[in-house]
Amino acid sequence: MTNFKASKSNLEELLLKNNMDLDHLEKNTSIPRSQLDSYMSKKVMSLSTAMTISKELNCQIEDLYVWTSEE
Repeated sequence: MTNFKASKSNLEELLLKNNMDLDHLEKNTSIPRSQLDSYMSKKVMSLSTAMTISKELNCQIEDLYVWTSEE
């Protein structure tokens, strides 16, 4: 069975793609800026947070990270 691990955050790239900054994301999701900053540096977010951010960025949850497989 292959297991996957989030190896890098794609949040910065997704923000650029959507012409959005962290202030806008904070305002529209009510997720504190300090928390968003930590997600930018790869801290893995909870499923509910990932869902909230992915809906705001119009992407899939799995798009929020670069994934590596562990066999």
